[in-house]
Amino acid sequence: MAPPSETFVVLGSNSFSGATFVAEALADGARVIGISRSAEPDEALLPYRWAPHERFTFHALDFNRDLDGIGAVIDAARPDYVVNFAAQSMVAQSWDHPEHWYQTNVVATARLVDRLKKAEFLKKFVQISTPEVYGSTSGLVKETAPFNPSTPYAVSKAACDMNLQAYRKAYGFPVAFTRAANVCGPGQPLYRIIPRTVFCILTGRRLKLEGGGTSVRSFIHMADVARGTLAVARRGIAGDVYHLATGTNQTIREVVEEICRQLGARFDDAVESTPPRLAQDPAYLLDCTKARGEFGWEPKRSVADVIAETISWLKKNLDRLQRVPADYVHKP
Repeated sequence: MAPPSETFVVLGSNSFSGATFVAEALADGARVIGISRSAEPDEALLPYRWAPHERFTFHALDFNRDLDGIGAVIDAARPDYVVNFAAQSMVAQSWDHPEHWYQTNVVATARLVDRLKKAEFLKKFVQISTPEVYGSTSGLVKETAPFNPSTPYAVSKAACDMNLQAYRKAYGFPVAFTRAANVCGPGQPLYRIIPRTVFCILTGRRLKLEGGGTSVRSFIHMADVARGTLAVARRGIAGDVYHLATGTNQTIREVVEEICRQLGARFDDAVESTPPRLAQDPAYLLDCTKARGEFGWEPKRSVADVIAETISWLKKNLDRLQRVPADYVHKP
């Protein structure tokens, strides 16, 4: 349980990952200040709204346009930790306007970190990175693997990480990194593969499965990742990277087949295979020995558990979720 005075500022708190982390931090007793560029979305998409809380405040401030406002909130709160989920996070769409990805993921983050580089109150700045920085891999990948990004999104995240490491070396900036793949769970936007598959089956639509679902992934409940992220904030070593993943590696097709099984749907009726997206990496298999050894961290939920929880969440909120966009809507 967090000390009564412990404060987190969470950038990108409206995102699925950010909102789930907020819920985890609140449940652990922390005070949390959320910052996102837009007003809070429907409560069905905000896991921290699913339980009562009194220690959360929210500010709608744009990461690219309201740096002074974000800085003022941080200066006033003097948080122990800043956790940065704010990013342009879609991979395939990063080819359409790569400059938007570089602006948010590199330039805006660099400007904020430059402002915080001498913040003596800051114990840790946790950067939510991505295994996309490694490109396509074979075998289990350790945190020391070289960068080999293959999309504008991955390039932008790699550049951000490199800049943060430079600030650590030059100023002692207390940054630590997490890389998780692939997060999922209740509250995830409907354009992601697990909720999208469930939503399509529940509403009688046919899922378009890129590349036939042959890519291998390690799906993990975002609540398990949030626990790991809390541990990295409190106990992680500045400058270090921590992988958070399960030991279960499956093709996307296998995950879709499990969803069909749980919903009693026939795969061939529910799914249509389509060509793979541009520069789609076939595998991310992460070695999580470090997080297990340093924090005793272990994921608690299986993919089948995540699917069951997501089905339950979607059924409970289906009327509301049919009123929000089912497809990704890009905002520069």
